[in-house]
Amino acid sequence: MGTVSRSQLFKVLYGTLFVAVLPLALVLWAHATRDAVHLAAQRSVLWGSALAAFGLAIALTGMMSLWRYGGGLPMNAFPPVRLVANGIYSLVPHPIYGGSVIACAGVAILSGSASGLWLVTPTVALGCAALVLGYELPDLRSRFGAPAFSVWLPRDGPAAPSLPERLRVYLVVLLPWLAVFELLWRLGTSVGAIATYLPFERRLPVIEQTEAVYASTYLVVLLAPLLIGTGHALRRFALRGLVAMALIFPLYLLLPFFVPPRPFHSATPIGQLLLWERTPYSGIAAFPSFHIVWALIAASALGEGGRAKMNAWWTWAALVGVSCVTTGMHSIADVLAGVVAFAIVVRMHAIWMAILRVAEWIANSWREWRIGPIRIINHGGFAAAAILLGVWLIGALLGPGREWLVVSIFVCSTVGAAFWAQWVEGSPALLRPMGFYGGMIGAAIGGASALLIHLDLWMVFAAICIAAPWIQGIGRLRCLVQGCCHGRATETADGIRYTHPRSRVCRLAQLSGVPVHATPVYSILWNLVVGAALLRLLQLHSSATLICGVYLLLSGAGRFVEEAYRGEPQTLVFYGLRLYQWIATLAVVAGAVVTCVHGPAMPRVFPLRISSILVTIGCSAVAWFVTGVDFPESSRRLARLT
Repeated sequence: MGTVSRSQLFKVLYGTLFVAVLPLALVLWAHATRDAVHLAAQRSVLWGSALAAFGLAIALTGMMSLWRYGGGLPMNAFPPVRLVANGIYSLVPHPIYGGSVIACAGVAILSGSASGLWLVTPTVALGCAALVLGYELPDLRSRFGAPAFSVWLPRDGPAAPSLPERLRVYLVVLLPWLAVFELLWRLGTSVGAIATYLPFERRLPVIEQTEAVYASTYLVVLLAPLLIGTGHALRRFALRGLVAMALIFPLYLLLPFFVPPRPFHSATPIGQLLLWERTPYSGIAAFPSFHIVWALIAASALGEGGRAKMNAWWTWAALVGVSCVTTGMHSIADVLAGVVAFAIVVRMHAIWMAILRVAEWIANSWREWRIGPIRIINHGGFAAAAILLGVWLIGALLGPGREWLVVSIFVCSTVGAAFWAQWVEGSPALLRPMGFYGGMIGAAIGGASALLIHLDLWMVFAAICIAAPWIQGIGRLRCLVQGCCHGRATETADGIRYTHPRSRVCRLAQLSGVPVHATPVYSILWNLVVGAALLRLLQLHSSATLICGVYLLLSGAGRFVEEAYRGEPQTLVFYGLRLYQWIATLAVVAGAVVTCVHGPAMPRVFPLRISSILVTIGCSAVAWFVTGVDFPESSRRLARLT
């Protein structure tokens, strides 16, 4: 009886956390950061109320489906006993999370909260995605098998799709695209935005009659899920749309490009339609042109079934590309970038396999040289390159005359990384590991010496955060060679094989020749996104605390997902989550708290002087020694790397 009561208590506390405590915390967070986000608020009682009610209805319907068909409530700690693919789950994969994000956006619009719309809502969406990818999907696979991943996608085959499958594409692909694209539009033109017109394009006339072709894209893409003839083509249409969103939407946020529509005087009804289509936001989120990307995706799906049909649809897509320019809505660069983006989307699997092949080659590229008792290992060069770029960034952001502060940050981060790894992972088999979180803590301690010169600590911490994703991203190449941070064995996803006997994957995890998740590659790609986002915030003269907070939010979410696919046997597990997943969760919470702090705006980037260059080179050389030079015959604890 006591056990049952305790279980019921935990369920009540768990439900209270997500139903009451978390929503209240999000409201307080939006209020505390109301002055931190310098973006236009979107206020509408009608649309805000409608979105909030719609999102709440979707989430509640999802909960009811879990109760009815799954035999439980939406609690990861106490999951339903059956896989649910009925009810609303037959149309959308994660209605509770999706509905919560929609409701969050609705409340932000209803209240006119810029922070709620541009900071809180994206973080909620990111957190939901991280929880699904980093916990729920692996858990579903372990309990129910592979079908748990793909029940919401159209079936792949020559048969005609069912009506629910067609509707699913609207709910999973087209509606999310429309919502995100509308929000990105309303961000407005960023400071220092660059027009993508070539010099001669501004003099090109607007041919208003071509608006008929340009506008046809909306109708074709809208009807495509209903017109596509086979499950194979519909599935490909959906997947390409999702991949295109994942590729292009971050570019809209990171690239400071826009294209103001070329002016003209309307002389026909079709010209009036073109004028009506132009809004104050036209020209924003235009590079690459999603107009041509959607046209090409639709043409590739609708063109199945014969050469004549294929030629007709590809001709239409080409005319759409021409109309993007002749209507004055896009530049030539926008259209060409859209074609390139579509080519990348089409070849995404081949590109991914090429990345894995390169990663596998690097993973088995261990080389070493002996000079007496000293051994030099090639993977130390990657750590040296990471520190070279990272120290340069920190020095450029802190300014001249502060080289000693840069050295303090580097030395303390190196010591912190070593002590962290010894404390968490240290063992006779791991004599000199390095821990990233320990390095960040050490860097913060080293940066605290800025108090001696009365330099704002948040500016120092922001400089460290801006450099961190580049240091970690390049440093993951060393992880590939050494075998640390490696993935677990995979049978369903594409992986890489480690075969070099010096690698920790072969020596400690006993996974030689077994396909494993390329987790260092996952980390590299995510760190590229994080690094680019922080540089964009720097370019926008954001506050130091916002930069620090966003770094913790993004890096924490990424690490939570990455850790779920790691296979290092020495990592501890607590209550179903790996140690670093708990730390990543704390990092996300800390990031939200930091964004609430008022901080100074980051200054411009300073040019490096000779003294700064010498410090950068010196720190890079020390990094190679620490991570790539050891004494293999010694039995001292920090003497050997393997």
